[in-house]
Amino acid sequence: MTASPEPAPSDHPSPAEPAPAPRTGEPRLLVSLATYNEAGNLANLIAEIQKVVPHADVLVIDDNSPDGTGQIAAAIAEKDPRVHVLHRPGKLGLGTATLAAMKFAMTQGYDYLLNMDADFSHPPRYLPGILAGMSKYDVMIGSRYVRGGGTENWPLPRRVISQTVNMIVRFLFRMPVKDASGAFRCYRVSMLRDAELNRVRSRGYSFQQEVLFRCHKTGAKLGEYPILFENRRAGVSKVNKKEAVRSMSMLLYIGLRNVFGLEQRRK
Repeated sequence: MTASPEPAPSDHPSPAEPAPAPRTGEPRLLVSLATYNEAGNLANLIAEIQKVVPHADVLVIDDNSPDGTGQIAAAIAEKDPRVHVLHRPGKLGLGTATLAAMKFAMTQGYDYLLNMDADFSHPPRYLPGILAGMSKYDVMIGSRYVRGGGTENWPLPRRVISQTVNMIVRFLFRMPVKDASGAFRCYRVSMLRDAELNRVRSRGYSFQQEVLFRCHKTGAKLGEYPILFENRRAGVSKVNKKEAVRSMSMLLYIGLRNVFGLEQRRK
């Protein structure tokens, strides 16, 4: 299925098709991949996901990639009913892409939404372990910072910055997790319905921490499963220093509001 383009950054897909019937014996699982210039990775990644979790559907959210990623996704979707594509008019950001995937999962009646990076930095081999944790938790995080987890070929400054940000977030947001910034996560969709996602302000790197915070404020049980974060197999990293500074400012703003009791859940 190929969804039509979003007219504006704040819009979400509104699929016209009815939700498929649940598969017997398995929770309905949607794996979301936000893409921008991932032509060298996408087909192989979808194939590996389907090999590990063949019952999963895959949603590709492409921001009009100049390298033709959206066309590759559409060609795959034409042949495979398990693959869906949302074409967006431009580079609208990971935060809005993830919110669009959450909206899609809710409207289409999925049980779990599992988000991954599209560059193979989140290896599909960890999917069974993360999904197994959903028997006890509402959000399972593919975690770099619990025992058994780690990063591959990261320079020391990047590791220090990442772990420092996570320590600050853990203190200010009062969340019992060690890796609040990773995007490799599985969400219970019924919990997302109550998570006040309309309050999420972040759109850049701080999105992952804030959306986890909104889930935590809902009372969601948060779990972590160790992963090795690997370097991308193809393409170029999209890390933006200006956005990193802006996101850190947003985290401090929300965190301090939380410390002073200004981020209470609305009744």
